[in-house]
Order: sequence, then C-alpha cells, then structure tokens
Amino acid sequence: MNTLYSQLPAIDSLLRQPAFAALIAQYGRQHVTAILRQQQQDARHLISRQQRLPDWYPDWHQETQRRLCSAQRHALSQVFNLSGTVLHTNLGRAQLAEQAIAAACVAMREPVTLEYDLSGAQRSHRDRALAQRLCQLTGAEDACIVNNNAAAVLLILSALASAKDVLVSRGELVEIGGSFRIPDIMRQAGCTLR
Repeated sequence: MNTLYSQLPAIDSLLRQPAFAALIAQYGRQHVTAILRQQQQDARHLISRQQRLPDWYPDWHQETQRRLCSAQRHALSQVFNLSGTVLHTNLGRAQLAEQAIAAACVAMREPVTLEYDLSGAQRSHRDRALAQRLCQLTGAEDACIVNNNAAAVLLILSALASAKDVLVSRGELVEIGGSFRIPDIMRQAGCTLR
C-alpha cells in the first residue's frame, strides 16, 4: 500500500506541467489546486479502502479538467420551471424585466449614490430612493424595503398583528428564506399562530 501512495504525484509538480497552464489561466490557480487536493484525497481514500489506484490515475489533467467543468456547470444552470409554482424560491423566484436587468447592469458598472445624498453632500439611507418611488406609486406615507420574504413577513406581522391571533393554513407552514419557519417568525413578531 505504501508503494501505491508513493505513486501519487505532488500537487506542485502537477501545477508546473504545461498541460495545467490552460486550466490555471481559465479557472485560477487556487481553484485548480483545490481540485487537485480533492483528487489526492480521493485517491488516498481508494488506496486505503481497496488498495488500488483510481481509474483516472494516469491522466490527472483530464480528471482535473472534468471536475472543474462539472463544478462550473453545477453552480447556476438555466432550467425550465415545470413545477407548477410560478414564483419558485428554489428556481430564482420571478424573472426580471429586460429594463430592470439593463438598469441593474448600469448600476453595477459605476459607483452610484446608494447611501449618499448629493444635494446635502452627506450620507443618506440606502432605501430612500426606492421608498420615495413606492410612495409615489401607492400613495403610502412611507415604505420599507426588505431583501427576503422572512423579513417582509416579520415586519408586517409586527406592525399589524402583534399580540393577536394569526390564521395560517397547514399548507403554508413552510420555510421562507433558508431556515426561517412561519411559526418562528410569528413567535418573533409576538403573534399567536392559529
């Protein structure tokens, strides 16, 4: 078994090979190194369990490339939403309109006055510009912007239903935003779940 371990190449020597130069240029040295470390760990595990080298042992470059492509492909992939749920949390919720995408791209290219008031030359609040537009559209006195459903539910319940009973169907006792569950949000808002 020790002879099998000794056949595993050193990561530094692999990274110096010309074949790895293109992978490093495309994916970055840190990512390629992490994949190679995982391959080494997988090979050691196979040696300790089955006392044999992995099938891909002779060609570390090809296996590294396969794993890098696989990792990149699984990050965010376009899919069809055939779930029957129109705004599906796990599928990115609602698609943005092309105008919204273009506006987001413009805002991401240059510095913007996110929390800065040009007229007063001082720091401002990041939600003021959007809150003003929401008030114009809805006629509301003020608006508060949150970045997820759990925060929105907590604010609404705190403002409108604190110390009151709130009716929820069994089908809605779900997670809303990671590990936040409706009963937990209601308890934080001071509501009683019915």
